[in-house]
Amino acid sequence: MMTNFLFENFRLKKDQIFEGLTSQELDTLMGSGVTHAYKKGEIIFREAGIPTGIFYVNTGRVKKYKATVKGGEQIFYVCGEGELLGYHALLSEEYYPDSAATIVDSQITFIPKENFLLVLRNSTILSNSLLKALGHEFSLFINSITNLATKTVRERLAFNLLILEEKFKTPGKPEASSEINMSRTDLANMVGTAKETLVRLLHEFKLDELIESDGRIIRITDRKGIIKEANLMGQNAKKKQH
Repeated sequence: MMTNFLFENFRLKKDQIFEGLTSQELDTLMGSGVTHAYKKGEIIFREAGIPTGIFYVNTGRVKKYKATVKGGEQIFYVCGEGELLGYHALLSEEYYPDSAATIVDSQITFIPKENFLLVLRNSTILSNSLLKALGHEFSLFINSITNLATKTVRERLAFNLLILEEKFKTPGKPEASSEINMSRTDLANMVGTAKETLVRLLHEFKLDELIESDGRIIRITDRKGIIKEANLMGQNAKKKQH
């Protein structure tokens, strides 16, 4: 139940956004798209670029990040299969406020701006769904900032491992054990710490038998222990008091 709460608060689902659309509307969106195979590490769009459509993740995982003043990255979200990205900039008619790149080999469909806006203008269902998604994305941003400001590095690592475990689950197999496939550099950028600190903490988690690892693959072996390390039970207790 805890991980379900986490997942619902840190994801944007395509099936929720497109739910209720007619087959013709779906065909206008997905049928007009061009699917491209991206290698790990390929850029999908860059910060300050001009949006010309939206992107749908068929397979793979995509990181959304902001460039830091020191030339690094602050990863604030990982898109999984069935999620959309790039639509917020398109709707606001602004430049991309962030960048997106694959963290594993991925297949992504580009839906042209014209087709997307055509359906949007004629569908109150899509309009309402996108308004909810934009509000959700704002909440996501606030949650990410709060975690960086209030949690220790150890707590942030445990918290992000729980989020990533859900992100890397195999579609159709929610109960299957998932393998977090992410470089140590990307994981450090997501947690908001130095790579050396991340590697040390992962080693401690491994010694405590909370996780196991094989190369860049990480598996959570003690979920209750990771939840405790993330200090989530304490958060829930505080919420119940209010």
